[in-house]
Amino acid sequence: MRALAPTSIRPPFGAYAHGIEVPKGARLVMTSGQLGLGPDDIAPPTVREQARLCFANVSAILAEAGMGPADVIRINAFVTDRAHFPDYMAARDEWLQGSGNLPASTLVIVTGFTRAEFLVEVEVTAAAL
Repeated sequence: MRALAPTSIRPPFGAYAHGIEVPKGARLVMTSGQLGLGPDDIAPPTVREQARLCFANVSAILAEAGMGPADVIRINAFVTDRAHFPDYMAARDEWLQGSGNLPASTLVIVTGFTRAEFLVEVEVTAAAL
C-alpha cells in the first residue's frame, strides 16, 4: 500500500493519510460498523472504553482474514458528540500504535445509534497482498 500525500493540499490534521493506493491483486476486507459492545452485550459508559471495544472487534474480524491494524487502509468512525473526539482519537491512535500504518480516516458526528448508550461506531477497510 502507498500513502498519498500531495504537497499541494493541507497536511492531515492527525495521524492519517489523505489517501491510500492499493496495488492490483490485493485482498480486501471491509467490516460492518462495530459498536463499543462486548460479548456480554454491555456497552461501557465512556467513549474511550467503547472505542477500544470497537477496535478489539475490528481486530477479531481482521484476524479471521489473517490481517491486523497494519493492513488497514481506511477507518470510518462515528461519534455522537464533538466532545468525544479526543477520547476516540486516543483509542484509535493506541490501536494503530506500532503498526507503522497511517490509513485514510474520517470521523463524523451523528445524532445517535440504535441504542442510546452507544457513543461510537467504527468500520474499517483493510488490504493485504
